Amino acid sequence: MASSEIAQVLSATLSSDANTRISAELKLGGLLNAPEAGLALSQLVLASDADLSLRQITAIALRKYVTEHWSPYFQQFKGSAPPPEVKVQIRQAIFQGLSDPIRKIRSLCAHTISSIANCDWPDEYPDLLTSLIGLLSSFSPDSVHGAMQVFTEFIKSDLTEDQLLPVLRQLLPVLLNILGAPDQHSALTRSRTISVFRQCVESLYMVKDQYPDAVKEATATVLPVWLDAFKTLLNVDPRSDVENTPNWDGLAIRIQVFKTLDTIQTSFPRALAPHLKDFLRAALEHLSALYPTFSHYYLQSAASVPTSSEDESIELTHLVCPMLDFVANVARSGKAKDWFDGTNLAGLISGVFSWVQMSIEDEEEWANNANAFVAQESDDTLSYSVRMAGFDLLAVLVERTPVASVANFQTTIQRVIVESEQARNAGSQDWWRALEASLAAVGSQAEDVLDVIDDERDSGRTPPIDIASLLTNVIPNFLVLTQFPFLQGRAFVFASQYAKLLPGQLAGQYLDAAVQVLEASEASIPVKVSAVKAIHNFCQNIEDAVAVPMAPRIAKDIGPFLPVTSEDTLTLVLETLAVVVQIDEGKWITEDLARSLVIAVLDVWMKNNKDPIFISILTDVLESLASSPAPGIYQTVVQQALPTLCNAIMSSTAVDSWIASAAIDLVSSLVSGAPEGGLGEGFFAMLAPSLFSCLRATEDRDVIQNGIACLTLLIRKDINQVVAWSDPATGQSGLDLILEVIAKQLQSDDESGGLVIGDLIIHLLRRAGDAVLPVLPQLLQAMITRMRTAKTATFLQSLIIPFAFLIHNQRDTVLSLLEGMNVDGRSGLDILIQTWCENAETFQGFWPSRISALALSSLFASERPSLQTLTVKGDIIVKPETKNVIMTRSKTKQTPTEFTSVPFPVKALKLLLHELQSGGESATMGFNSADLADLDSDDGVRHVEHCTSSSNRSLTIPHNLQDEEWTEEEKANQGFKADELAFLSDMLGPRGMAFDNDDALEEEDDEDLKNDPVSTMDMQAHLVSFLKECAARNTNHFSAVVDQLNPEEILVVRKAVSEQ
Repeated sequence: MASSEIAQVLSATLSSDANTRISAELKLGGLLNAPEAGLALSQLVLASDADLSLRQITAIALRKYVTEHWSPYFQQFKGSAPPPEVKVQIRQAIFQGLSDPIRKIRSLCAHTISSIANCDWPDEYPDLLTSLIGLLSSFSPDSVHGAMQVFTEFIKSDLTEDQLLPVLRQLLPVLLNILGAPDQHSALTRSRTISVFRQCVESLYMVKDQYPDAVKEATATVLPVWLDAFKTLLNVDPRSDVENTPNWDGLAIRIQVFKTLDTIQTSFPRALAPHLKDFLRAALEHLSALYPTFSHYYLQSAASVPTSSEDESIELTHLVCPMLDFVANVARSGKAKDWFDGTNLAGLISGVFSWVQMSIEDEEEWANNANAFVAQESDDTLSYSVRMAGFDLLAVLVERTPVASVANFQTTIQRVIVESEQARNAGSQDWWRALEASLAAVGSQAEDVLDVIDDERDSGRTPPIDIASLLTNVIPNFLVLTQFPFLQGRAFVFASQYAKLLPGQLAGQYLDAAVQVLEASEASIPVKVSAVKAIHNFCQNIEDAVAVPMAPRIAKDIGPFLPVTSEDTLTLVLETLAVVVQIDEGKWITEDLARSLVIAVLDVWMKNNKDPIFISILTDVLESLASSPAPGIYQTVVQQALPTLCNAIMSSTAVDSWIASAAIDLVSSLVSGAPEGGLGEGFFAMLAPSLFSCLRATEDRDVIQNGIACLTLLIRKDINQVVAWSDPATGQSGLDLILEVIAKQLQSDDESGGLVIGDLIIHLLRRAGDAVLPVLPQLLQAMITRMRTAKTATFLQSLIIPFAFLIHNQRDTVLSLLEGMNVDGRSGLDILIQTWCENAETFQGFWPSRISALALSSLFASERPSLQTLTVKGDIIVKPETKNVIMTRSKTKQTPTEFTSVPFPVKALKLLLHELQSGGESATMGFNSADLADLDSDDGVRHVEHCTSSSNRSLTIPHNLQDEEWTEEEKANQGFKADELAFLSDMLGPRGMAFDNDDALEEEDDEDLKNDPVSTMDMQAHLVSFLKECAARNTNHFSAVVDQLNPEEILVVRKAVSEQ
């Protein structure tokens, strides 16, 4: 194929005539199937006498050729790959293009080489790396520019651990030479050297455990040199990069420096520590020096930001975000603490307040796009900005130095108020920007600021900030400034964020003003959105007595927003409605209002029935409406919602199963909100046909899980209605159909149902009573049979815990049943006990763990012969080759984990002692670190007790995880800062909560289980009493069983038995 032929076709693809262009594109597709097409394209790209536009379109076609015809490696591969010898020629030609005098050609060739490298290197393209480093070592700026663009992608995606260190030894010195040669290389090329260096640092961090010595040597020799270079670069006045210059290319270097510093701070903080103050000072100086430029281009829009020499966008914000991130990262780490003080702290906070101002571009977008306006301050927003980075830094500063930071908030905002008033009086139209930004900044930290105010008052000191004065004397003046909608809206939101400080009457006035804005037809988008956000906050933060008189009016005003909003704005409106209907438990809701809200809610759902966030909020709203104690509201909500939801469940198919899943979820919210007296006549009769039909037919995981959860709620709320109903078509009872659902799940290989099936069985056993007895043997047989093949921990728990519940209540009956059960030659009791002992320590939830312990203690005390003869898996066997070693998957394959075998009574006692020790209860038994310090551990770890004011927490640290880079403070506190360890100590308890924390009864446990005697009993006292009684009576040969425990367990038993 001649280059002239393909050139002619490519030229035609640029034709302005549509028919000519389409015909040429079709012909090109055929030509690219020829084996010699790639070589012809690569030669045409290099043809310096050809028109530039033709060369560019050829380079683009060449990359398309590579992805479609080079190798099956590429997903778009269509066949007709060139032979190896032709590939070599193509690669050589494209590589030559990296040194082309025209930048655009170099860039296009670099992209194509990167694609080829992904596929061919190192096996088919072994000399690529050497060749690239050769280009970097040349004195040609063009060659360096081309090679750097390849390296930017290459280090990131292609180097393996084994190749990394040798490459870096060759590469990094060359990169440093390029960075230090501003006269030879452009700023953008030099910035790419830093980008590649950063990727090298990230790669070193990834392999530091595999090659600790080599990485330590690399960081010790390489990082200091680069850090010194960074200091030199940052010491140059940053204004030189943005003033009296045709472009802002120089900023690219600073951007990459701060991104790299942030990476080093995360990966190798020790290497950076001696230099931190220099870089923090540089960041603060940059914030100050570049602010006038920011104001000129972004706040006043007095000129357009220049494009770079390579037509890329380089913005000041691209520099400030990583700079603020770096400072926040350092502050968060606790390093350079004494730098974050005095004038530095004041300068940082003042700088952040200035830089988070709304730009002209922000103003234009947010004024017309409600979703963008809502999203920019959302906690889970994906759009990162200077404002978000600034607020994050403020949060870290307030966390680290609360009083000093908040005092600086006060100083800064007072200065801004005065300066804004002066600017306003001088006729400036932008006087409001700094004020809005300052209120946004202080508002973003409202929770922490309120804590500081409370703490200082409790200590008898004057709070460092006077929010009350702002709310009384300053903010009200802004609520009526309709010509400045962003400041007006910010004033509402700020007041709502600090609503706890408002007297009741003033809070009511603010709320009334926000509602008036909501009702004003002429109010702009930002103000209305801010009013909704303010109402949301007010209703959460003020007394119900203040909000109740306005609640019906607010609900009526919010309703019309539901059908006309979308995305983030709809989320905000729904969240606000969810808060409003909870005011005073919804006692003020009328039947008409409830009916209209249900209609609006279902309308939103029908338009957004795939969105999990909307569905989650809608279920909250429906549950709140249904749970209103006002007469007739529950019945009205059910009458309006249930028929629609049942129809949706019945009509949903496998193609649109998400409809059924969400509809069942919404039905569950109605059931959750039902009164204590039950679901109301006809509820289950209306729901059951569609629900059971759906569960019988579906294979969708979400539908099954939501359906089982719904059935569990129905059993808890109104078991009588479930038992009394029967299917008119088949005559099956509700109980029969529930057992059918359970049987289907037990027969399925899919274990994604996890805990929900266990919850259903538990509540069926607890609530159905005698009604389930006739089928109980078959149910237990099915559960034991499935237990043999179950794999996931949650599914196994679902099968084991019902047995624990039954054994706790009817031990001997259940044991007799299990002893008589035979599954493939094994007794049901053997299968249960083996599975139980192997999984007991992984049980989730407070009630399940406790019922398991109670049932095990009952089994231990039974002294039943069939239990004495059972041998189960004991402790892990620690071998010399695995001691003090982290066992990866590959190492476990080479050296499989082995366990001892112990009699069941020994294992049962071990599990009970583990339950006794969990959650810090051992502290009240008089344990201290000295008791365990001298015990030899056979698991290759060091056990350390940490004492706090409330309890004695145990942390276990493998020797080889004791990082050599820990500071003295970290060594003293098991790898944490003292305050971090104190926080963890407060949080740690049974299953991760402080034992005296009301929330320790985890959210997984429903209200029935939280109120169950098993959850409310003193488990420690029970277990201690149990151990004492066993010791006194020598139950189950107690003393002989204790002799088979390890030293630490024996010590726990002795402490418990000897406790007075």
